[in-house]
Amino acid sequence: MATETYTLGTEPQGSLSVAFGATLKRDLVLLLRRRSEVMNPLVFFAIVITLFPIGISPDPELLATIAPGLLWVAALLAALLSLDSLFRADYDDGSLEQLLLTPQPLALLSLAKVTVHWLLTGLPLALMAPVLGIMLALPAGSYAVLAVSLALGSASLSLIGAIGAALTVGLSRGGVLLSLLVLPLYIPVLIFGAGAVQAAIVGDGVSAHLAILGALLAVALIFAPWAIAASLRISING
Repeated sequence: MATETYTLGTEPQGSLSVAFGATLKRDLVLLLRRRSEVMNPLVFFAIVITLFPIGISPDPELLATIAPGLLWVAALLAALLSLDSLFRADYDDGSLEQLLLTPQPLALLSLAKVTVHWLLTGLPLALMAPVLGIMLALPAGSYAVLAVSLALGSASLSLIGAIGAALTVGLSRGGVLLSLLVLPLYIPVLIFGAGAVQAAIVGDGVSAHLAILGALLAVALIFAPWAIAASLRISING
């Protein structure tokens, strides 16, 4: 039976990619077994968008005016709905403590878990949004911009939200505190995401808004995994 030896300060070639892939696959399998956790944000998103035309007005012009902000706010809240469980199951069964003891960087393994959250929450929300946009009389030319902006923005939301989820994972009722921690940090993503869709509706250029969303995602990718790892160590070790 082949064995691997680890030298202090070094990693076997390819071990980082293997660890990332193994964590990604494990979390995908576990979440797909708990399909209610995957479906809840999507159902919430669909219900909120469906109720607004009934509760406000069926006027297409009014709905088209509020559609960019409404779709983005609903998607943001839907993504936030699933964040509390991001590390909760691993914390409850002790798997999170094992992740802290692995020789691979915790930041890399945390990034794999956030990637799963985006794949099963952020990306489906981005794909659903244009369909729900039809109910809000959203002009057809803005559907692609809506999907792209949500795909970029939701990745940033997942990374930022994971920091709050890591800080509150040890709390029995951390959902409210999690919302208070991350919602102020979501505001720049919300502004430029909704702004991109609004610009597409009025015919202005959307490249600046999408570029800023991409820049926010790049910054989050650089710093968020390390912040998540530090937050998890604080929550576990005190």
